[in-house]
Amino acid sequence: MSKVTHVILTGGVGSRLWPLSRKSRPKQYLEIFGGKSLFEMTAERNTAFASNVIVVGSRDNRHLTEEILAAAEVEYLDIVEAVPRNTAAAIAFAAFASDPDDILIITPSDHIIEGDITYKEAIEEAIEKAKNGFVVTFGVHPTKPETGYGYIEYKDDEVLSFREKPNQVTAQEFIDRGNFLWNSGMFCFKASVLLEELKEYQPEVYEKSLIAWEASNGGKLDEALSMDIPSISIDYAVMERSKKIKVVPAAFKWSDLGSFDSVYDYLKKTGHKVDEFGNMVIGTDDFTVFIGVENTIFVHTANANLILHKEHSQEVKNIYSQLEKAGSPLLS
Repeated sequence: MSKVTHVILTGGVGSRLWPLSRKSRPKQYLEIFGGKSLFEMTAERNTAFASNVIVVGSRDNRHLTEEILAAAEVEYLDIVEAVPRNTAAAIAFAAFASDPDDILIITPSDHIIEGDITYKEAIEEAIEKAKNGFVVTFGVHPTKPETGYGYIEYKDDEVLSFREKPNQVTAQEFIDRGNFLWNSGMFCFKASVLLEELKEYQPEVYEKSLIAWEASNGGKLDEALSMDIPSISIDYAVMERSKKIKVVPAAFKWSDLGSFDSVYDYLKKTGHKVDEFGNMVIGTDDFTVFIGVENTIFVHTANANLILHKEHSQEVKNIYSQLEKAGSPLLS
């Protein structure tokens, strides 16, 4: 008998939320969203639909997952990646760990979702499609011409095309055309169907992932065998190539909180203080004054501060990359 399993992907580092997000505590584990972490909120969100939980994540953050799920009394299968090999391999491991007919709901661990009823409707629709052998992706109706998300061109439940993160002009064109959705990075399918599609379109990823999984010890993957797996996203590996794709155009409110402009919008909506010129302080209660600037975010941590204009939030990842190249301890 098939089961519904919630697969939580926790491998992201949240580079666009530096200096809040660090390698030692990435954004999904930060308890700055109403006193809870995004990871905890993700785990809670799907308890009504799934009887099992699988967490696929980094060995560096395994203790953070264990702390949160132990406190929530959630039993789960822990798949520990020795090195990150992107989402195709991460999802393949979860599928190998499941029975062939099990329905897998795949979600990143760092999203905000609002709208319990609309979320329930979307999940139930996706599960029905998955039972019929389809690979389902969730698309979210866009609320603005966002350049930080990929898009799905669709008609009814058919995917016409996947589009990369656009520039501002192209994003506005997508909004104006009215048949584009934000690509949420959430999926639903039978374990066996996903593996069949992966084997057909990315046989090397399938074979190398299977080898690594069969050699794993208690869910812990071997580093050398993992390094043999091509690093590719599930979007490129399967979603953009499979003939079995369906989309659920979801009505729930969604954000991946992947940059400070989206964090700003969420915190402002939940009552976080913003001055009369749209400036916000994150990370300290110290008296802070902004003079001559608007829509500016001041981010404070113990050993690093960030000051940015809200519209330049996507550029924070460039700072992260520079620090990473320099081997800076400020990423730890």
